[in-house]
Amino acid sequence: MENKTGLSLAEVELRKERGLQNNFTESATKSTGAIFYDNLFTLFNFLNLLIGICLFLVGAYSNMFYLLIIFVNITIGIYQEIHARNLVQKLSIVNKKQVRVIRDGIELALDSTELVMDDLVKLAAGEQVPSDMEVISGFAEVNEAMLTGESDLIGKQAGAALLSGSFLVSGEVFARVIHVGKDNYAVKLTNEAKTHKPLNSELIRAIRQVSKFTSFVIIPFGILLFLEAFVLRSSGVKEAVVVSAAAVLGMLPKGLVLLISIALTTGVTKLAKKRILVQDMYAIETLAHVDTLCLDKTGTITEGNMRVYKLHNVDENYKEQLPAIIGSYLKNSTDSNVTMQALRDYFPETTNYSASDITPFSSERKWSKMNLETIGTVYLGAPERVLADDNIPPVVFNAQENGLRVLVIAVAETSETNILKRKAIAVIELEDIIRNNAQETLAYLDQEGVALKVISGDNPVTVSNIAKRAGLPNYDKYIDLTTCQTDEDVKAAALQYTVFGRVAPHQKKLLVQALKQAGSTVAMTGDGVNDVLALRAADVSIAMADGDAATRQISNLVLLDSDFTTLPAVLFEGRRVVNNVTKVSGIFFIKTIYSFLLSIICLLSVQAFPFIPIQITLIDLAIEGYPSFFLSFESNKQKVTGKFLPTALKAALPNALLVVLNVLAVTVLASQLNLSQLEATTLMYYLLIGISCLAVIKACLPLNFLRLFLIITTIGGIYVAAMLFSHILEIGWLTATTLPLFAIGMLVNGVLYSIVTLLKKKKS
Repeated sequence: MENKTGLSLAEVELRKERGLQNNFTESATKSTGAIFYDNLFTLFNFLNLLIGICLFLVGAYSNMFYLLIIFVNITIGIYQEIHARNLVQKLSIVNKKQVRVIRDGIELALDSTELVMDDLVKLAAGEQVPSDMEVISGFAEVNEAMLTGESDLIGKQAGAALLSGSFLVSGEVFARVIHVGKDNYAVKLTNEAKTHKPLNSELIRAIRQVSKFTSFVIIPFGILLFLEAFVLRSSGVKEAVVVSAAAVLGMLPKGLVLLISIALTTGVTKLAKKRILVQDMYAIETLAHVDTLCLDKTGTITEGNMRVYKLHNVDENYKEQLPAIIGSYLKNSTDSNVTMQALRDYFPETTNYSASDITPFSSERKWSKMNLETIGTVYLGAPERVLADDNIPPVVFNAQENGLRVLVIAVAETSETNILKRKAIAVIELEDIIRNNAQETLAYLDQEGVALKVISGDNPVTVSNIAKRAGLPNYDKYIDLTTCQTDEDVKAAALQYTVFGRVAPHQKKLLVQALKQAGSTVAMTGDGVNDVLALRAADVSIAMADGDAATRQISNLVLLDSDFTTLPAVLFEGRRVVNNVTKVSGIFFIKTIYSFLLSIICLLSVQAFPFIPIQITLIDLAIEGYPSFFLSFESNKQKVTGKFLPTALKAALPNALLVVLNVLAVTVLASQLNLSQLEATTLMYYLLIGISCLAVIKACLPLNFLRLFLIITTIGGIYVAAMLFSHILEIGWLTATTLPLFAIGMLVNGVLYSIVTLLKKKKS
């Protein structure tokens, strides 16, 4: 190893046989089987399937049409998850880059998955470390920001550890592989995030609450209604099953589940056009409720690049020569860090002066130098390291106070090493490039009531000044988390400060957890392995596409252009979905409430449930599905207020009570006017349609052309369908006797509904 001959081929094969190869491929994303399981095996699906099986066994096939709604909903969920997962896997960037390996004294170019334990690897500037290693010889500057969040370069020499996922910025080393596969630091950190993350969706929680409640009711109600029909009313098995199924099916908001899926899928499609990949479509909804956003500095607020802000000439004797000195220095320097790239972008390279005795930049020294002919020794680096305190130009301190990075160019005699003998000839101010529209984005989020937190591995003063330039509110409230001695100190700081510097990966997670425990709904952006634990802990996790593969795999959203300024677009989509679904949800819960109340009345009075499943399904499609589907597309950027389920139930209650009153009224009238069973059922069903249409009209207010069109086509369409398919629906047409009753009933319903609506408005 010391002779750089590397492993022999026999030693390589032996290690492969022992499983010591760097070919660990476990993914943090869900498997296809898990996706199918999560979408198929739900309480909601089970209850609907159970009812469908009962209908199938008695041959009531036309009443099973509702299962199509369930099938479409399942298909949308499975497709969306698999599609998003596959896109993320294609995005992988850390990947199959080849590495140079020494084996039997020969340098080979191999895939990183071919590495084995103890392999000797040659790494140079610009290359990524493919596995944990120990430096054998050479020196390099390494950027470990992806792992630690610390953007300062770290010098690595013999005996130092190189962590997988870090980058060599300068230098060249020979290193020995000390960990492979799942034993690598980056993989271990990622594995900690592979715990199950519960779905945080108010809409789905509401559906589950309704499903859980009805699950306690449906089975006993279904059994009692069946026994009542079969035993007490002597109905046939088929009739008893159909009537019982109608009662319990009405309690399940099938159409609402489908509407939520369609509305969210539409949001996913819209965001995809804005280069935002949504892996969990319910994250769109959750982001609409977010009140705290944790941002990483590098790659989020800033682009991760530097640029020269200003050049100050501080010695008139070198004013004419300065461009040539800088150009020659850059031409002869081998450094390739972010700072040097910024200098090369700004200053043209020249060949005016030849160089000798070149010393590259070191993060420990904080400077580099070289001898330029006729000029002397030229130093480039941090002012406090290059110059004596008394010799630092005042312009340096002014720039540092404004959050700018500062480099000084100093000159000394060729053989002079005494810091007191160096004199500054120029000061270069550099700035982290703030992303375009970052200020507008931060201002908007603050205006919308979203508390902003900046979490970084960098110096908190530097981060605070960058936050100031980006327009972050409360940028001056910063803390260095290395000063926090315990986890409790970190959690306490989460609620007191806005900017957090020198943050370790586990501390990021603690900050997110503390904010959530305080009652906040937390979203977090990140791009490195050091962000994985915190991203997993957040209610909504947002990864940058050019970041580490692990962050993309476990995040709810991936910004394909790595631009956080697109977040308002996600916020708008979330608000559109939640506000529109909430607005029309009252239509869907009418059926749930009246089915429950009528079931109780039917059990107590030994009467048959007045409707059958196919009649309920027509209302699902024509009244719940059609207008709600189009209304869900409308733009709605208003801030989400109130809780979904209470709002929906309150909106549905007046209509549901009207349905119950109408059914009872028709039952009484039918006996007094000697109406046939067909006439009574027809009148009940037509009144049910009319009352449901009142909810559609309310959801369409205030009126515009589209909403007026929806009202007309909904009312006209369902009554035409009811007449055309009356045989399948097991109803008739309104007669000379029932038509006046229907007209009077709807007039009374309209008046009562208007009074209740006005009273509710005054109350609110």
